[in-house]
Amino acid sequence: MTGLLAAHPFGDPQTVEIAADAADPAVVHVTWKVGAADDLTLLGIHLGVLPEDRVMLDGAISYDDGDAALVEQAAEVQAYLLEHVTVSAAGQACTGRVEATGDLIADGADLVFACAEAPRVATVAVSTLTDLHPAYRTLATGPDGQHQVYGADAPSHDWTLGGTGGTGSTGGTGTGTAGGTTQAQSLGTGTSAALQIGGVLGVVLLVAVAGAVVARRRRRVPPTPTP
Repeated sequence: MTGLLAAHPFGDPQTVEIAADAADPAVVHVTWKVGAADDLTLLGIHLGVLPEDRVMLDGAISYDDGDAALVEQAAEVQAYLLEHVTVSAAGQACTGRVEATGDLIADGADLVFACAEAPRVATVAVSTLTDLHPAYRTLATGPDGQHQVYGADAPSHDWTLGGTGGTGSTGGTGTGTAGGTTQAQSLGTGTSAALQIGGVLGVVLLVAVAGAVVARRRRRVPPTPTP
């Protein structure tokens, strides 16, 4: 089956999950999942796994149902992931490898990073797909409900893993949620990235409007006359 689609960065977002290895605390796992089939096809074209003539003059992409399997099995994809997902601890890069790749939408790719010692805080950088379009976002979750939104303007984040080694802050830098909140609860996984970003902007605008109303009311209050 073939079809046409236009890849875009505002559909279901890509995700990553960061976790320490249960058997070896010096090992950090990062599981990456692409957001949608159109993004996976676009990545395949970018890496040369799929032919460039799939892109139409109007920007739409011609695709086959077998595209996903071709991209998932390509060595170029593994090299791409290791280039765009990195882990460091205490200022030293952790050695990474792609341990497993399956359905990159449903199961994702498991990247394994071996650090010199068990890190208390690991710095994870994610820049997947932002080289295709800067509007791509990655919703990330970590231990104890920590979460972060990666983007071209925020490609790196510190994650608290609970190890005894390494240096850094005692918590993740950025947004975090305690108490084991699930990814779906804290980030609304599966909903449109545009809606998620729009929701954040809506809160900012609401606060700005409320501040303007309070300031206007204050200006309207006449001064109390002095005897």
